[in-house]
Amino acid sequence: MEGNPKLIETLNALLADELAAINQYIVHAEMCEDWGYGKLHKSFEKRAIDEMRHAEKLIGRILFLGGRPTVSKLSDIHIGKDVPKQVEFDRASEEGAIKAYNDAIVLAGEVRDYATRDILIQILNDEDRHMDELEELLDQIEQMTLPMFLTTQVD
Repeated sequence: MEGNPKLIETLNALLADELAAINQYIVHAEMCEDWGYGKLHKSFEKRAIDEMRHAEKLIGRILFLGGRPTVSKLSDIHIGKDVPKQVEFDRASEEGAIKAYNDAIVLAGEVRDYATRDILIQILNDEDRHMDELEELLDQIEQMTLPMFLTTQVD
């Protein structure tokens, strides 16, 4: 099937975001593991795996539409030097993803590719959940103070 070139370009841009998120989240996960925060490690690692699944869906859809997935370009990656910075950088990444997916969903509707739109909506729902989880962590850090919060993250 030959897909809309602008939509394929947009899917590749989303793919670049997902590939960057995978790297950012896995580095944050491993840093937390190194610091002894096993619960945070698992949380960040799970988010990285979700992003891998998103990348897989995008690659599959790009191929289905007759495009060529671009996996050599990544969006910017921001590694936090401490847990609050990590969570804030991850929240900013999710905020950008939510905007990008909403824009892509509109485009898919405009070019009448409703199957792609449905896939994008599924991914958007995951990104909304990620945002909720990250905002919850930021709220806990603020309410508990960082030292108390970190004591709850040791496995």
